[in-house]
Amino acid sequence: MTVRTPSIEDHPDLAELRLRYEEAAETKAAQVVEGLTFLAGLYLAISPWVVGFTSHSSLTASNVFTGVALAVLALCFATMYGRSHRIVWVAPIISAWAIVAPWLVSGPAPSVGAIVSNVIVGLVGLACTLAMMSVGRRRAAGTAGLGASAEPLRDGRRL
Repeated sequence: MTVRTPSIEDHPDLAELRLRYEEAAETKAAQVVEGLTFLAGLYLAISPWVVGFTSHSSLTASNVFTGVALAVLALCFATMYGRSHRIVWVAPIISAWAIVAPWLVSGPAPSVGAIVSNVIVGLVGLACTLAMMSVGRRRAAGTAGLGASAEPLRDGRRL
């Protein structure tokens, strides 16, 4: 007799956890933070042309790659947070890199405008990405018995 072992994807706890993360991502605060993170990533990617430091090719390449990566991560979080929440720790690292990149990339010393631009967009990205991390954790912790919410889930059950 063969016994079928269900896959981890079919486990009800995993489905409920994903639902909690999806509900957390649907709040207005989470949507604002995701949108600001996306805009910070886009600005980081185009900042060499906006501020005018395209002659510093190493910093330009760094900003384009990290900006695109941050924007793509923000899109992932906005569209499927229940599946992408496990890589949310990457976004603050990318934002922190944007802050220190002007001093760490090779090439000529960047202009003051390039440094200020990177530091400001890096700080905004860092604040937004840390807020994104806390949104999912607060919702999951709040429903895991640490002060469970009385509001019903989509299917009518209460946590």
